Amino acid sequence: MKHWYVVYTRTGMERMAMGHLENQGYTVYLPQRLKERRHARRIDTIKTPLFPRYLFVELDLSTDRWHAINGTYGVSYLITMGDRPSAVPPAIVETIRARENAEGLVEITEPCPYETGDVIEITQGALADQTGIFKCGDGRQRVTLLLSLLGREMEVNLPANAVRAYG
Repeated sequence: MKHWYVVYTRTGMERMAMGHLENQGYTVYLPQRLKERRHARRIDTIKTPLFPRYLFVELDLSTDRWHAINGTYGVSYLITMGDRPSAVPPAIVETIRARENAEGLVEITEPCPYETGDVIEITQGALADQTGIFKCGDGRQRVTLLLSLLGREMEVNLPANAVRAYG
């Protein structure tokens, strides 16, 4: 009977390990997500493993040559419990796959760390060191604050990384 097992790879070699394992006839699953990468004042969106250095391989321990996985280029080792690989509950892989979008990427929605009415401090930009009241946000990208400027309340939209909880 086939079950999913976890392979620990060498740093940054998840895709290479996956390719070599597939060439050996194994069924491999590497869940991926989109990640923002900042470099030289530019922001790129790249595909990256959901679990860096880990991937899943489907094996039948009674028939598959699972010892060969540890010798595969890009693989550090197959996760074991004692001397035998430790199976992952099937619901885990099914749940991850169910969260994939049409492009095969797992969508991650991080909850917004602030609640409506929280006092927030602006840490970057022209309004740095000002405080405002958190109104809403989309979790990771943008937040809306109410600031008292020039004697009236104004809504200001800012990158989420340009604010922090006050205090």
